[in-house]
Amino acid sequence: MKILIVDDERDIEDLFRQKFRKEIRNQGLELVFAFSGQEALDILGSENPPRVMYVFSDINMPGMSGLEMLSIAKEKFPQIQISMISAYGDSENYNKAMESGAKGFFTKPVDFEALRKEIGEIIAKN
Repeated sequence: MKILIVDDERDIEDLFRQKFRKEIRNQGLELVFAFSGQEALDILGSENPPRVMYVFSDINMPGMSGLEMLSIAKEKFPQIQISMISAYGDSENYNKAMESGAKGFFTKPVDFEALRKEIGEIIAKN
């Protein structure tokens, strides 16, 4: 299963690869990284149909925000599950994310056990 992680902080790539190394090795989980909302949309649009099954995106990024990316991605690729993460657990971001079609909403620091559970549910359905 291919997962796209979207965050403007490049150091998250090492963190996610470390946290999911067992799933990458044993379950064939493939992590792909984008460092902007536009880059995420470019990756999703590069394959027809997209092989990405799940997107995990930061909300606050320079340029296109995660919420803007979410709206466009859900319109173009409604089958892809997308969850959002924010350093701020405010209800405004939560409401906007859920109204735009987000599967879930996480706050930083990432609860990797909850994220692992969500990914497991998506794998089980596919």
